[in-house]
Order: sequence, then C-alpha cells, then structure tokens
Amino acid sequence: MSVVSLTRVAVIGGGAAGIMAAIAARHAGAGVTILEKNQRVGKKILATGNGRCNLTNVGLEITNYHGKDPEFAREALSRFNVRKTIDFFEYLGITHKVEDGGKVFPCSEQASSVLDVMRYELDETGVKVICEADVKEIRKNGREFVVNLADGRAIHADRVIIATGGKAAPQLGSNGSGYVLAENFGHKIIKPFPALVQLKLAAKFLKQVKGIKFAGYAEIIVNNLPVAGARGEILFAEYGVSGPPILSLSRKAGEYMQKNQKVHLKLSLIDYLSGRKLEEYLSRRLQTRPEKPLAFSFVGFINKRLAPVVLREAGIADANKPAGRITAGELGNIVRILKDWRFEITGTTSWLNAQVSAGGVDVAEVNAQTLESKIVSGLYFAGEVLDIDGDCGGFNLQWAWSSGYVAGESAAARL
Repeated sequence: MSVVSLTRVAVIGGGAAGIMAAIAARHAGAGVTILEKNQRVGKKILATGNGRCNLTNVGLEITNYHGKDPEFAREALSRFNVRKTIDFFEYLGITHKVEDGGKVFPCSEQASSVLDVMRYELDETGVKVICEADVKEIRKNGREFVVNLADGRAIHADRVIIATGGKAAPQLGSNGSGYVLAENFGHKIIKPFPALVQLKLAAKFLKQVKGIKFAGYAEIIVNNLPVAGARGEILFAEYGVSGPPILSLSRKAGEYMQKNQKVHLKLSLIDYLSGRKLEEYLSRRLQTRPEKPLAFSFVGFINKRLAPVVLREAGIADANKPAGRITAGELGNIVRILKDWRFEITGTTSWLNAQVSAGGVDVAEVNAQTLESKIVSGLYFAGEVLDIDGDCGGFNLQWAWSSGYVAGESAAARL
C-alpha cells in the first residue's frame, strides 16, 4: 500500500538549482518538499570548483551561456543576478572573495561550507527533505500533481519543479531522469552531450606525450575556419588533451560534432612568439651548437619528450642528425608544428568526466519569465535540465542559482 504525502511545492532534485528553488519558494510562503534520490542533498555542490565551489563570476555576460536560444537565460540571470547571489550567500554566512577571471569563491575555500549554510536554511525555514526518493513518474490529476516514487510512496503537490540536472557526472547522481519526466509531459528534449570535458584526438603518438603540460593556445577549427579559441595550461593524455582551455572549448566542439561535422583542434605550443620570430630564434639556436643532435638541441626549450615527436611530425626522419644540417624547409615545418599543430577531434571522454550537460528541455516550450512549462500549467524547470549551459568559471552555478530562484518564487506566487 502506498504512503501518501501532501505538499504545496514539490522540488524534484536536491542539487544547486533544486535547493535554491526550495529556499526561494519557502521564503515566498509556500510549503516545500525536496525529493532527492541520493542519500543526502547537494552532493554535486561539493565537487564544484575543485572542492572550493566557484559560486559565480563578476564578469558575467549572456555570451557566457549556450543552447539553442541562450537569450532565454537573460531574464532569470537579471532577476537573480550576480550581486543578488553574492548578497544571498553573505546573508547565509558565506564571506566571498573574487579571484582571477572574476571567479567568486567562499573565503573558507570549502564547497562544504556552501552546502552547510544552505542545508541550515532548509532546516530553519521548514523545508521538508526526503532523500533516497527515486521519482519514477509524475502525473497530473486536474490541478494536482501526483509524484510516484520507486518504493511505492506518492507525493501530492500543487506545483512541481523539475531540477534533476542533466547527465554529467552520473556518479554524483545525474542520470538524465529529468528528461524522461519532461518528455512524458510532451516536452521536446534537445539531444544532450557532454560539455566541459576532455577531448579525444586522432594521433598515434599520444602514449609518448601523455602527461606533458604546456602553456599555449587551443582553437576549434571547422571547415578550415576558427570558431572558438582559449589560452592556458594544456595537458596531453593517452586519449587526447585536457586542461582548462580544452574544457572551455569542448562545448563548441561537441556542438559541431552533434551536426556530424568534422572538427579539428589547432594547438599552438609556442604562443608567445610570432612564426617569423620563432623561426629566427630556432635558426640561431641550432646554428650556435651545430654539432649537437637535432632532437637534443630542443632540450631546455620544449619538453624533451616532445622533441622527437615534433620532429617526426615535421617530416624529419633522422632526429639525431647534427643540428647544423637542418634545411630551411625542415625548419619551416618545425615552426608550423609548434605554431599550428592540427588534430582531428574524434569525440569527448564519457559523461563520468563531464562537468556540465549541454542540451536538455527545449526552452521554446518554457516561459522565460517564470520558468513554467507552456505545455503543463504548474510544472516548472530549473538548472541544467534545461537547454542552457554556462562556461567554466562559475557561470553554470550562477544559472543554477538564478533559475532555481525564479522557478521557486514563481511556483509559490502562483499559489
């Protein structure tokens, strides 16, 4: 026999967006219940910002957001903006600091402190939290929703907010269940794909260079045209490449791969010199000690494990010939590899490694001002379940806070 509970607003998912939605709805006077399938809420918050929780970014622009219609996010991001987010967390007890790139972190340097104060607010305001609540179905009977759990329990609610996240980091609880719930109500799902994730490359020498880091520039190339670029520390791995610039570019690469287009990655290992300056410098370097083996001549300039690979890619069969015997054509090829090394992108690593889901519920079917479904009255969405995702650097969490706040306040206001 099923156990029936009653609530005014049921929030499906206890992640960043879900907790914010619950607090906002409770502050607006509604009775709220969070249904979380994990053993505790906020598990994914603990992993954000490498365990430090990058709360938001003071340099936020709408261009930091992506999806079929990024402009959809503007309303929620304006209503609960960066300043209001910082003030909200200061009210809860989080003293903040701003770091390079506009990133905002708690002074405690602990993501756990952010979750602690949010859980405290849930307890203090009387939000009911039901964990290990695996939602299998949501039905609407007249004006009432019935949320059926896997264990036979049923929650009756006047309003429902789906804040289940996407499919990124399934080990932390995101498994795409919210897409199924939305589809069952007739909503269209823009096919999800991993974002902020490592890229796989087609190259036979990756085992030789795995673990090598360099500060350089990376660019996504489609039809021989650059479509996005980023600078920073890049890491070679056995599957391809990683590092902050790669993660930030992975969304754009995935977008084109979803369209079945060939996508290439351009790496510039020596980003601080022009091609002409680099060629002049290498020419002087190699002629200064012309008796040195060519590969050894690069020791102290680039990672010594990279040198033989670069030379082979430049078409030089004998990496140990005297440096002074290098031809102008060979030198030009080396410069080309160091400045413009091209790789075909074959895909990304799995959802397990992704920080963000791109795709989700089609925002054309959601009211941008309230985040209420245009198909089902009383049904709301918040966070990553929607087809909106942000860049690395606090932008995705800001979308969680903003959309959660708007959805929660709107659901309560309708009551």
